[in-house]
Amino acid sequence: MSAKIGGGFGREASQQILAGGSAGLIEICLMHPLDVVKTRFQIQRGSTDPNNYKNLGDSFLKIYHTERLFGFYKGILPPILVETPKRAVKFFSFEQYKKLLGYVSLSPGVAFAVAGLGSGLTEAIVVNPFEVVKVGLQANRNIFTQQPSTLGYARHIIKTKGLGLQGLNKGLTATLGRHGIFNMVYFGFYFNVKNIIPVNKDTTLEFWRKFGIGLLSGITASITNIPFDVAKSRIQGPQPVPGEIKYRTCFKTIATIYQEEGFFALYKGLLPKIMRLGPGGAIMLLVYEYAYSWLQENW
Repeated sequence: MSAKIGGGFGREASQQILAGGSAGLIEICLMHPLDVVKTRFQIQRGSTDPNNYKNLGDSFLKIYHTERLFGFYKGILPPILVETPKRAVKFFSFEQYKKLLGYVSLSPGVAFAVAGLGSGLTEAIVVNPFEVVKVGLQANRNIFTQQPSTLGYARHIIKTKGLGLQGLNKGLTATLGRHGIFNMVYFGFYFNVKNIIPVNKDTTLEFWRKFGIGLLSGITASITNIPFDVAKSRIQGPQPVPGEIKYRTCFKTIATIYQEEGFFALYKGLLPKIMRLGPGGAIMLLVYEYAYSWLQENW
């Protein structure tokens, strides 16, 4: 009996991991250029920055003109390498936290949000070292062929800064805030709204119902968590003065940005972030749901 239960859990876990990994891989391959643009906006420090981008169109033109097409895919290897386990952790841990919360007297709506928070914190611990490498590569404005390799840059960080909170795990608190808040809103919004809006019998309309809810989930979560995202980019990216660390901790970085650059500086990169994680969030949820359903039926 216990072997049968264990086998069932193992199969279910494998299905969730495969479906989540597939969702993440497809999303990153489609949406990574917008992540590069978002990071560039977040690390620039006002109009005095010599590499300042005036707007979204200006950033695309400048990156293409100076770094060519591959400039939009800088730093893509770390998220590709981590995307399968990252999204697998995201969706698998959400399902497990949701199951555990079934033993607690919480309303379903609150349980979805709390399970999302737990999955985000778990995901952040897994992904943070890869984020440090990715942000450093994305901040590099040299042409693609002149930038360091992913492995070479990771080795440089480990050699010079180590594995701790000043090295490969720099900005962990900001990453915890970014992922925890995002997943809390993302999963909480999606499953609560999906349960309110009736299922459509027409398969095409049902697809667009889910896509629309997923799109709004990604947009709402992006707006909610972006101050932590900006802080993370500042901490993990190049400092304003070489050799002098200005941005160290999450909340102090948020306070510094607010004091020096104003409230709206905490929302830098919001448009490319929404353009990526709005449709990207919908893509992930739909690929996960359809892949998970297919695996349950065929495995």
